[in-house]
Amino acid sequence: MKAKVYFSRIITPEKVLELYRMCGKELTGKVAVKVHSGESGNQNFLRPEFWQPVIEHVGGTVVECNTAYKGSRSTTEKHLQTMKDHGWSNYYRIDLLDGEGPDLELPIPNGKRIDKNFVGKNLADYDSMLVLSHFKGHPMGGFGGAIKQLSIGVASSYGKAYIHGVGKPKKMWKSDHDSFLEAMADAASSVAEYFKGNIVYINVMKNMSVDCDCCAVAEDPCMKDIGILVSLDPVAIDQACLDLVYASDDPGRDHLLERIESKNGIHTVEAADSLGFGFREYDLTEIG
Repeated sequence: MKAKVYFSRIITPEKVLELYRMCGKELTGKVAVKVHSGESGNQNFLRPEFWQPVIEHVGGTVVECNTAYKGSRSTTEKHLQTMKDHGWSNYYRIDLLDGEGPDLELPIPNGKRIDKNFVGKNLADYDSMLVLSHFKGHPMGGFGGAIKQLSIGVASSYGKAYIHGVGKPKKMWKSDHDSFLEAMADAASSVAEYFKGNIVYINVMKNMSVDCDCCAVAEDPCMKDIGILVSLDPVAIDQACLDLVYASDDPGRDHLLERIESKNGIHTVEAADSLGFGFREYDLTEIG
């Protein structure tokens, strides 16, 4: 089965909304809009103004979760201040899903490495989700895209440690690497199942550094911007992004690919595909 992925090389806020409309899925009810708020000091994250047309169109609430490592987003108080400093609070309603109270536990009956996922309890307040991902490199996963947003991104602070530690939060930085990648796919599957198809994914290939937006000190982008992708399939959209990097003739692509390949980033996509909540095969429709 092939998923549909819509693609444009034009990167504007208006084009994001245009491609969202083309995907044929109108999110209804109370919509959670998952963003990456950006670590303090990071220069590459996509600013709140960029996402404004599509977030206003769905009438969503911007959601985030606290980190499992020390930094400007490790506590609710600091994270809310960071979101204010970065301008998110100026434009949108903000909800830190794990800001207070116990986590919501999601089952993963067919997981490869973990059988449960811990997310912010406020996820239960939402009927659908818009996943806004900045596609770039990542120090741990090789790359960050839709699958990472569904897994590490939606996980609570404890849940992030649980995924990284492959079920052993106290060993979050000491787990087998491929097992961690599979645990990310497991966690993503539980969030996809929770919303039962009421999710739209948008990946923007802009400001592509080898480092994630979670890095306070990140390398500058290493290759030229590529475009915007929209899909109802998180696996297909990430695979399409990877394929576009490989197809690029930009001299900086080798630096990004070295990061992706050195961390075996493709294995997350392979694991997600085998779990069945998305497909690596896709039809790419390019929009001018």
